[in-house]
Amino acid sequence: MIRLSEDLKQSTLKLDEGLVRLETLSKVESRVHEIKKTIEFIEELKTVMVENRDAIHRLEKFTEDYKQSFSDKDLEWVVHIHDFYHDRTVVQHYNSLEKYLFSFQELLEYTYTNFANITELKSQEHLKNYDEYYMRYRRAVDGHNKFNVRRIELQNSYLKQYPHIRPYLPGERQTEAFKLWG
Repeated sequence: MIRLSEDLKQSTLKLDEGLVRLETLSKVESRVHEIKKTIEFIEELKTVMVENRDAIHRLEKFTEDYKQSFSDKDLEWVVHIHDFYHDRTVVQHYNSLEKYLFSFQELLEYTYTNFANITELKSQEHLKNYDEYYMRYRRAVDGHNKFNVRRIELQNSYLKQYPHIRPYLPGERQTEAFKLWG
């Protein structure tokens, strides 16, 4: 149990730190080298997110299998962590984060591949395609921000009741709305 909770704590911290770095990298606007670095970082961040989800699922499964023993042994905090991550709001939050990363990476890859056509030649076809990618990205950002607000409200409610589970929940960084790229 200790290993599972430590894995969750570490993977959550790593995801939080990655999102902070992504916020910094996403301010690059239109430098082709920086766009490439951001694409590569999103790939790394998606791996971190999978690791975090795996840690959540391992803890959820273990907790589900031994739920009664945790209550009997004064380890109810484990059940509270399980219930938080199992909540529909948190699941929607993670799904929206995944969609955000996918659409951001897709937008950046298109921009990187067609950089000259978009910025220098101002090709109407490429600009139209860029606009489509940007709109998908914009919807993903708006969707994630909406679900993130709900997750923050739920998390604050949980932390008022169970302050000792703070290290296992998303950190302070994940309490802000994502800003748009471009």
